[in-house]
Amino acid sequence: MGIYDLINKRYSVRAYKSDEVEENKLSYVLNAARLAPTASNQQPFQIIVIHTKNRMQELLTIYNKEWFIQAPMVLCVCGLPAIAWARRDGRLYLDVDVGIVMDHMILAASEIGLGTCFIAAFNAMNARQVLLLPEDVEPILFTPLGYPDDVPGIKVRKSLDELVRYEHW
Repeated sequence: MGIYDLINKRYSVRAYKSDEVEENKLSYVLNAARLAPTASNQQPFQIIVIHTKNRMQELLTIYNKEWFIQAPMVLCVCGLPAIAWARRDGRLYLDVDVGIVMDHMILAASEIGLGTCFIAAFNAMNARQVLLLPEDVEPILFTPLGYPDDVPGIKVRKSLDELVRYEHW
């Protein structure tokens, strides 16, 4: 499958089968994260793999949607601000780096038949407590990881004319 077809195929999955994800597929997804470009190649992130079995109630305190815990695992990409690259004006690129890492994982998962859903609207304080995060680590993004138990809807996106400008604003 070409990259454009893969991008078009990917969707936000909100229903998952309970089937376990094979170790080689998990490794494939995690390796895609390792290969993601980050500013100055700092790789200022860590990924926490969380198995949902026997942790459902505490995981629901992070993100209170039943489909969040249907998949056999949830991935959390955490940022490490102390090693993230900053532009000369002080703009830290940590969130950009973590977004790229998550996108690589999501595309790799989709390629091998797994479903994901990019989650940023979670309870950060509860995430810190449940995942026992040190003070210098920030939970930034989550995704369930598992086999989809739904069908993709129709993608609605703005036209290129609404999104692209040439030469100036």
